Amino acid sequence: MIRQIALCCTLSLFPVFAMAQTVGPVAGEREITLSGSGGSDKNFDSGNFSISGDYGWYRSNNMLLGIRQSIQYQNIEGVNFRNDNWNGSTRGFLDWHFGSTSWRPFVGLSLGAVYGDNIDDSAFAGLELGFKYYVLPKTFLMARGEYQFFFEDTDDIDSSFDNGAWVYTLGMGYNF
Repeated sequence: MIRQIALCCTLSLFPVFAMAQTVGPVAGEREITLSGSGGSDKNFDSGNFSISGDYGWYRSNNMLLGIRQSIQYQNIEGVNFRNDNWNGSTRGFLDWHFGSTSWRPFVGLSLGAVYGDNIDDSAFAGLELGFKYYVLPKTFLMARGEYQFFFEDTDDIDSSFDNGAWVYTLGMGYNF
């Protein structure tokens, strides 16, 4: 009887150990993420809200290459143009993930374009830092911070870095 109880207890722990070993993506898998973002200028004087969707491919167990689409709404008081503004941004990104546990910090780069109401269509580049926490073997919660700087052409890149903007993102995603 004691052996049967011990065997049942041991076998009941097997899924926990198996899940701990298979958490997260492997090379060749895809990832989709849905996020909500808030942003501000570097002095936190004005803000916005956006929804983003990411689609990526794991080129290795740690390197994610993908595309991100964001749609943004902002309402700014006391400006000389229409208060309601809709904007979009499309960018490619490359993220490097660390570790193989449920907690996965990452760093990355992005490059893309921003367009929409009452803004100059321009290019931007960004640095990003964040983490993913796997609540299930292939499902995660994600937090990311991006510092984006905007430029019209390559001559503007050096002077634009100091005038960038922060974008903060919370979301969830799935590997398949």
